[in-house]
Amino acid sequence: MRRLRVLLYEAPENPYMNLAFEEAFARLRAAGIIPDTLRIWRNRRAVIIGYFQRAEEEVHLDEARRLGVAVARRFTGGGAVYHDLGNINYAIALGPSPESTRDPIGYLYNYLVRGALNALRILGLNPHLENINDIAVGDHKVSGVAASYRWNAPFLHGALLVSTDLKVLSSILKVSKKKLEDKRVSSVKYRVTLIKELLGRPVSYSEVVEALVRGYGELLGAEAYYDLPWPEELEAARILYEHKYRLEEWNLRRTPAYRFREAERLFSELVAGAR
Repeated sequence: MRRLRVLLYEAPENPYMNLAFEEAFARLRAAGIIPDTLRIWRNRRAVIIGYFQRAEEEVHLDEARRLGVAVARRFTGGGAVYHDLGNINYAIALGPSPESTRDPIGYLYNYLVRGALNALRILGLNPHLENINDIAVGDHKVSGVAASYRWNAPFLHGALLVSTDLKVLSSILKVSKKKLEDKRVSSVKYRVTLIKELLGRPVSYSEVVEALVRGYGELLGAEAYYDLPWPEELEAARILYEHKYRLEEWNLRRTPAYRFREAERLFSELVAGAR
């Protein structure tokens, strides 16, 4: 039977390290160093912007500084999201398959996202997909996803709005009506609500974790098992953190990924040594 490794590894006080670890385990899975892995994690207070975005266009930076909210960039595309401890993040990295190789976009956004849909059904909701990368219940968004096939292996991650502070979210994120019109994106993308409100009850971290693990296990026909980060993952994350993710050039200046040559050199050496 297929197996799915589950990591509950997180660094809530350091969103830059959390995102460095995202890229690290995605790339190590693509390189065949680690097995198929589902990671579940949280940030304490941060705005996470997509790879192609400009921070000043997506975030009220003065307000973020006033509230002590970090601004960090991820390696995948998509829109800006607000994280706090009421926001539970999930990420899954798999090896390549005939299905994912034949249609990477469809595999990521039509198939792999179904693990999160399964999780929400397990919690008691009736979710559906909107705008290719949003998960909604009724006419309200409860999760957004982003994905990558950059290293020839599928990677998808997203955020579940369980009990997030929506007042802080709305005060920090910028929403452009012109952008909605230009991209013909439905307004559900910006009408968010909380899973606890939809269910009418508190929802614990452990309940969400169990639902995500079951949801992805059912999707993949896999037996889940819990694990700790491997030394290669921790070292890869450290390299990416030190030489890219903690730097203003990456987070605020929209410097292209290929410019971080030292990070790429050290990462390549690590992969070569692990094989």
